[in-house]
Amino acid sequence: MLAMDFIKSDRETVERAIRDKGVELDLDALLGLDGEVRALKTEIDALRAERNAVSARFRDATPEEKAELGRQAKDAGARASELEGQLGAKSAELNALMLKLPGIPYAGAPVGPDESFNTVIRTEGAPPKFDFEPIDHVALIEKNGWADLSRVTQVSGSRTYCLKGRLALLEMKLMAWALERIAAAGFTPITVPAIAREQAFLNQGQFPGHREETYELPNDDAWLAGTAEVVLTSLHAGEIIDGAQLPVLYAGYSPCFRREAGSAGKDVRGLLRVHQFVKVEQYVICEADEGQSANWHAQLLQQAELLLQAMEIPYQVIETSTGDMGLGKYRMNDIESWVPSLGKYRETHSCSTLHDWQARRANIRYRGADGKVRFAHTLNNTALASPRILVPLLENHQTADGRVKLPKALQELMGGEYL
Repeated sequence: MLAMDFIKSDRETVERAIRDKGVELDLDALLGLDGEVRALKTEIDALRAERNAVSARFRDATPEEKAELGRQAKDAGARASELEGQLGAKSAELNALMLKLPGIPYAGAPVGPDESFNTVIRTEGAPPKFDFEPIDHVALIEKNGWADLSRVTQVSGSRTYCLKGRLALLEMKLMAWALERIAAAGFTPITVPAIAREQAFLNQGQFPGHREETYELPNDDAWLAGTAEVVLTSLHAGEIIDGAQLPVLYAGYSPCFRREAGSAGKDVRGLLRVHQFVKVEQYVICEADEGQSANWHAQLLQQAELLLQAMEIPYQVIETSTGDMGLGKYRMNDIESWVPSLGKYRETHSCSTLHDWQARRANIRYRGADGKVRFAHTLNNTALASPRILVPLLENHQTADGRVKLPKALQELMGGEYL
């Protein structure tokens, strides 16, 4: 969400963001509604003042005057009630349009409608060169008895998974390992539920645009979140944080759920795109300072890269285009890990800076050293998400005999050189 004063004073910037992010929004209609809402509020205030003035005269009025004053007060009250109904409808319409306003994108972001305009910033590590014919992660899993992928689909449907044995242990230990590493960087570990009310999704920015991707629990007036970011954003909604307590740093762990609507036919084999998964999410609330935001963005990205480097997974960092970064984001860098069986890099992390766009929706503010109250900046990035990360981990470290040799950082974790 953007401030109305900013929209009016920097209309050209807002229109460019609407265009570059491919948002369907009529800015003239939005500003027109704002004018109507302001006019209605002014008229309602005038009618209330009129009614109060009439009431003040009522005590000292003659019986004849009281009858007229009563009529005037009744008319003013009736008219005010009628306008309040109109105001409610117009305000709701205006708010719906305000929720469609995009955040202003980073000047360095490639301008384009989709991921084909993304650019590679840098590549880290070299894809492995096998002296044998490598197999994909599904074949590795089946060869070692690490899952019941076919059986579980009979129980839970497509895009579900069921790990077992040492791979199940690895998944759980990887999450704890990532959580401990992010905590060592100063982030507070926090576990959050996957269940959240609709307002939390509006605050975070997933709604109203991505309802079809989200599981609804209609009997409970709730939804299932696809990231801990949904709950973490609303954890401080409506608060004014003491500036001395900033930055707020969270390493949020949660189960996650995504319907994957619109992804039919994509990544149907294996663990890349499943409905339920687990994730450790890095989350930051900091002062409304572009330099601080940029610094935290770099740190979030670095923490994710350090995890990938420890797992000895080759990866590349992407500068995401305006049309691919999402409605509220100022800057977004994806990290894509090398998947040998696909012969390409696939996204495993997504680092985002939102400036105050998200904080305005959630009403997250802080009181600075100068005593002024401002909307905060928010940022987030994946630390580790499973089972997706298992795909490059297994495939890049496979051996000729169908085993998986663990990177050194994980050997002590699993108590052996091989998985």
